[in-house]
Amino acid sequence: MNAYVAPTDFDWFRFLAARPDVDEVNFWYPKPWGGHFGVLSTGQPLLFKLKKPFNAIAGGGFFSQYWEVPLSIAWKTFEWKNGAERREEFRSRIARLRREPDVPGTDPVIGCVLLVEPFFWPKDLWIHDPPGFQKNIVRGRGYDLRSGDGKRIWDDVVQRLHAERAREVAPTIEIPGGYGIPVLQPRRLGQGTFSALITEAYQRRCAITGDRALPALDAAHIRPFSEVRTHSVRNGMLLRSDVHRLFDAGYITVTPEHRVEASHRMRDDFHDGDNYLKLHGAPVWVPDAPLSQPDPEVLRWHNEAVFRG
Repeated sequence: MNAYVAPTDFDWFRFLAARPDVDEVNFWYPKPWGGHFGVLSTGQPLLFKLKKPFNAIAGGGFFSQYWEVPLSIAWKTFEWKNGAERREEFRSRIARLRREPDVPGTDPVIGCVLLVEPFFWPKDLWIHDPPGFQKNIVRGRGYDLRSGDGKRIWDDVVQRLHAERAREVAPTIEIPGGYGIPVLQPRRLGQGTFSALITEAYQRRCAITGDRALPALDAAHIRPFSEVRTHSVRNGMLLRSDVHRLFDAGYITVTPEHRVEASHRMRDDFHDGDNYLKLHGAPVWVPDAPLSQPDPEVLRWHNEAVFRG
């Protein structure tokens, strides 16, 4: 079990720490890592180390996915969970850290480390001068939590998480005997992380039309979030925005056999719909990994409860 301690901008930390009930954050880097964030596995902790003059670990979150996308997509997906109130502020901060002018119309690709169940401690709980973290470290340092400096840091983290239990942040951490190596638990996804996972699972293309224009693609819930109250990859598909709206309205559905069904009621209700009716019977592209494919029972529910067949 590993953890990663990463230098963290104080303004980013302060802004998010002041927001109640933050379920996910984008711990972004102004430039991509190169396609892979290999320092953590899903569910392992990333700890926020504030830069000087604080030099302290002040919170953290649990790694879900690494994502490289244009700045505009990161803002569309996470908005203020990027650590800024407005998109302009987000753009300006990235340009400053990239040491590039903020040129209107540009849309730089950034690295997004998506964290779920983040926690932010008050100052009296900060871990000052974390052992083994040298002043010249720029991106971060990995720790083995089983021994040495890593174990000492993790014991301190666990003590603080227990102290903060009343705030109900990250209460699902299980520590054998109270301390030691954490047991990885499934983490609750937020909307933004759900969108990122769906986007990557479907290789950035609409499951029904095959379109790859990323700004026009939506991570669609098959059964509405308002009914299930959880975000699950198996309850989602990546759909072009117009197809998504028709899917939600019941004019298009996907069978458990991954075939499109399009309702002829589009002609009656809109005096149109021929372009969508051409999709009827077409195969739907789904990921190869079974755990990323739509749940057949959820698809069946949509066929029976929503589709206007």
